[in-house]
Amino acid sequence: MKRTIETNLTEEDIKIEGSLRPQKLDDYIGQEKAKQNLKVYIEAAKRRHDTLDHVLFYGPPGLGKTTLACIIANEMGVHIKTTSGPAIEKPGEIAAILNGLSEGDVLFIDEIHRLNRQVEEVLYPAMEDYAIDIMVGKGPTARSIRLDLPRFTLVGATTRAGLLTAPLRDRFGVIHRLEFYNADELSTIITHSARILNVSIESSGAYELARRSRGTPRLANRLLKRVRDFAQVRHDGVITEDVAVEALDLMGVDPVGLDASDRNMLLTMIHKFSGGPVGLDTIAAAIGEDAGTISDVIEPYLLQIGFINRTPQGRVASELCYRHFGIDDMTKDASK
Repeated sequence: MKRTIETNLTEEDIKIEGSLRPQKLDDYIGQEKAKQNLKVYIEAAKRRHDTLDHVLFYGPPGLGKTTLACIIANEMGVHIKTTSGPAIEKPGEIAAILNGLSEGDVLFIDEIHRLNRQVEEVLYPAMEDYAIDIMVGKGPTARSIRLDLPRFTLVGATTRAGLLTAPLRDRFGVIHRLEFYNADELSTIITHSARILNVSIESSGAYELARRSRGTPRLANRLLKRVRDFAQVRHDGVITEDVAVEALDLMGVDPVGLDASDRNMLLTMIHKFSGGPVGLDTIAAAIGEDAGTISDVIEPYLLQIGFINRTPQGRVASELCYRHFGIDDMTKDASK
């Protein structure tokens, strides 16, 4: 089932994100620690007339990893080549991509943890020595030829940093974890996007959208687009706080950004398992959802806002979660 609050990239997002993305670090909102560090690294590289060190961004989807990669290329005044881990199946494909880069270019690999091992091994000498080893011939006559590459910057992005191999991770000189955004930052992003999309929005309407956007700019922009339709069809075209509340309630996105899938999981934990602890596979079986989807898509935000806790025995619904659903006593049978 397609979720309104899905944070992974969709076709709809591709259509609007290009026009909404900032082009310079000064225009980028949020991620202050990463932004300030990148400013220093980029300025130092430019003064040395050198390439920027290889950069790795990790964190949940929709927080701006691709945007930062494009900004790095813009700030360095070079071109960017974009690909993804699953798209590169053979060592020859990554060799062709690397050989096609110009001096100083940025190569952005999204979901870099999904590179297969043979492709990854081609990257090792490329990242360290700016060269790749190519085998020529077969059998006893086979020999290795080292092909020099232009100096380039590899920017990797991953939602699963733990799946990166140590040899690959160690070759990145700059590593940043991107954090969820707060409501004020998202409100600023929404107001900026509304101006680009020519949407009239009040500050209270932008804030209401922001606090239901799960700390994620991609989701904030998507909800803005949906609520804009509501404002134009049912109201006078202006997104006020009341319009935002009405539209988001009808879309099933509650005041803290939970949707039906989130509520189903949490209420199942409370009603069927007395709030936990309960194992991931047990929850998955009880709600008819894949365990991987729960751990990768549903759980991160619930952990971030403190609605569930992970323990050695399993997942536990927190006191905050009980209060959100109007259940005052965690020891009571929630179903009564």
